[in-house]
Amino acid sequence: MRKTTTFALLATAVVALGCGAGSTDIASDSSNDAGGAKAEEKPAKTAKIGQPARDGKFEFTVKSSKCGVAKIGSDMLGQKAQGQFCLVTVNVKNIGKEAQMFDGSSQKAYAADGTEYSADTGAAIYANKNAETFLNDINPGNQVNGVVVFDIPKNVKLTKLELHDSMFSGGVTVALS
Repeated sequence: MRKTTTFALLATAVVALGCGAGSTDIASDSSNDAGGAKAEEKPAKTAKIGQPARDGKFEFTVKSSKCGVAKIGSDMLGQKAQGQFCLVTVNVKNIGKEAQMFDGSSQKAYAADGTEYSADTGAAIYANKNAETFLNDINPGNQVNGVVVFDIPKNVKLTKLELHDSMFSGGVTVALS
């Protein structure tokens, strides 16, 4: 019985120390974010169509955006939109020092009211001949052009994109209008 009690106390102490350490890290991170330069970086990250915008190891240049597409692909192989497809042609360049995987599913689009839309990777297969936007490793200095596809309601207009070098990055905003 004594061994069980000792073990339980040790396990509780380890869990408490782990939780406390996590709390300290979060608090110190948020206090750093609240200070000066880091808080000011977000608004400066907005670009327009045709302008390069950087997030992490990638430099994105949105070339065009076309909405109102009902179907992608051929008559034999293709996909029909639930609402309308918005096709965003983007150039992605690796500006880092090592290979980085570009994943179209990490990209987001937004309407004027703030509604967030995810990329449709299934439809993107039909919009890209060589799967440029699906789990594509890009070596340093190399770049790919591809189409990221969003399936949005027919009455919605996209106003901005949030492009990410990975699912965990902060992202960079590109205005569409």
